[in-house]
Amino acid sequence: MPHTIVTETCEGVADCVTACPVACIHEGPGKNIKGTDWYWIDFNTCIDCGICLQVCPVTDAILPQERPELQQTP
Repeated sequence: MPHTIVTETCEGVADCVTACPVACIHEGPGKNIKGTDWYWIDFNTCIDCGICLQVCPVTDAILPQERPELQQTP
């Protein structure tokens, strides 16, 4: 099951982008309600490896399940 980046929690650190082995994490357009950049996971490409969870320094920014209602996907 793919992981989810919680749009309103993400702070745009982007450690997940460089760590992802399948390049399924992409920058979202604009800023979130916190005023920071945010990223989203392509559920169709994610291989559920969990590396993004390991490298993200922001608590609860990435969840280990598919929760499309928490992630804005352009």
